Amino acid sequence: MLRTTVNPWTYPEGMDQGVLIEGHQRLLFVSGQCSVSATGDSLHPGDMRAQTAVALDNVEAVLRGAGMGLGNIVRMNTYVTDVEAFFAEAGEMMAERLAAFDVRPPGVCAEISRLGRPELLVELEAFAAD
Repeated sequence: MLRTTVNPWTYPEGMDQGVLIEGHQRLLFVSGQCSVSATGDSLHPGDMRAQTAVALDNVEAVLRGAGMGLGNIVRMNTYVTDVEAFFAEAGEMMAERLAAFDVRPPGVCAEISRLGRPELLVELEAFAAD
């Protein structure tokens, strides 16, 4: 798979504005992942950083199930209940984990009033290719 970043503007955003994927064989659409255990229990109520870490772990688990990893992500959407808290507490950690795989996926970071459970603060949705 050939990945070419498309950034028509010079200002930094922490993500690529576009990613052109050529020669891919498979696409994986990862449903929204939250801070939920393998048994379905919500984890780390009130802790944006810990919830983001678990949500990203869960994205990674789905990717592994398809024989992929964080380096295969080509788009990621982030839904949070407090965008300021997300960037202050968790945004850098998530960016560093993805940067370790040379990935800055385009996507959306949107503040919403509530996720599927009231104690959840963040949900990550990913698209991957190989």
